[in-house]
Amino acid sequence: RYVVAVNAIAFAYAAFQAIDMTYRLFYEKFIVSSSLRPLFDFLFDQILAYLLISASSSAASRVDDWVSNWGKDDFTEMATASTGMSFLAFIAFALTSIISGYNLCNQKSV
Repeated sequence: RYVVAVNAIAFAYAAFQAIDMTYRLFYEKFIVSSSLRPLFDFLFDQILAYLLISASSSAASRVDDWVSNWGKDDFTEMATASTGMSFLAFIAFALTSIISGYNLCNQKSV
């Protein structure tokens, strides 16, 4: 449940960010404009990256435990694939965290 919940939250955040960036491309402004936006982006990217790696690692240990106790089946193969996708999502959030950190440090003061 932890893995599914974290992935759902990360997906919702990433979808909102994609919608916001698309809106910015068309209308040249953000849906939610604030001077705290770079800080908000950086914090959420960091939090979600850590939650994703935590969820992925805990799921990986549970799948390994399941295989050692009951053997390999379709469930464990799907769980392994899900864990792999969660690790890929972590990599994406880690990269966006670096970018948002750069944006936070280089924002122009008003």
